[in-house]
Amino acid sequence: MPRGFFDRPVLEVAPDLLGRLVVHRTADGDVTARLTEVEAYDGPNDPGSHAYRGRSKRNGTMFGPPGHVYVYFTYGMHHCMNLVCGPPGLPTGVLLRAAEITDGVHLARKRRLAAKSDRELARGPARLVEALAVSRGDDGADVCGDGPLTVHHGTPPPPGLICRGPRVGLRGAADFPWRFWIDGEPTVSVYRPHAPRRATG
Repeated sequence: MPRGFFDRPVLEVAPDLLGRLVVHRTADGDVTARLTEVEAYDGPNDPGSHAYRGRSKRNGTMFGPPGHVYVYFTYGMHHCMNLVCGPPGLPTGVLLRAAEITDGVHLARKRRLAAKSDRELARGPARLVEALAVSRGDDGADVCGDGPLTVHHGTPPPPGLICRGPRVGLRGAADFPWRFWIDGEPTVSVYRPHAPRRATG
C-alpha cells in the first residue's frame, strides 16, 4: 500500500483497512492475514490511546511518519500491533484486532497451538500478532517499503458489510464507536466491555 493511504485521518483509514492483507516474511516462511476487525485510536483526542498524555519511550513510534508499525506489550503477556496514520507528530493509529489467515496456515498453526480451529488463529489482537510472528523488535517497521512486514491492497468488503461499534475492553472512552469489522466474518473477536479489577487483600 502507498504511504498516502495511511496519511489520512485515522477514522478514514481504519474501516478502509478491512479486507487488506498483512504479510510477514520470516526465515520460517510467509504468513498472510486478511484483516477482518480493527480499532481506531486518535491520540490527543482519545483517552483510550497510549498517546493521549503525550510522547513516551514506549509510544514514540506513534509520533513518527505514517505507514509504520507500533508494537507494544500489554498485560505482561501479549504483544499487539498498530499501523500509524496521519502526519508525523500526530499520534494516531489503528489496532489490528482480528484477521483470517489466507496463506501460510500451516505455519500459523505451529505458532498458535492453542487454536481449536483455523478461525481462531488470528481472532484477537494478541493471537494475530502471534500468528504473524510479530514482536517488539518489529516496532517502527515500514509496511510501505520492501521490508519483511508489508500491507497489500487485498479486496475491501462492500460498504454495506462494514459494521462499527464500541472498542473492546477500554476504561477510557469506552463508548467511542471506533471499532470496525466485516459483518458475518467468523474470525471477528468477541466483544467484551472493560471490567474493572477488584482490589484484593
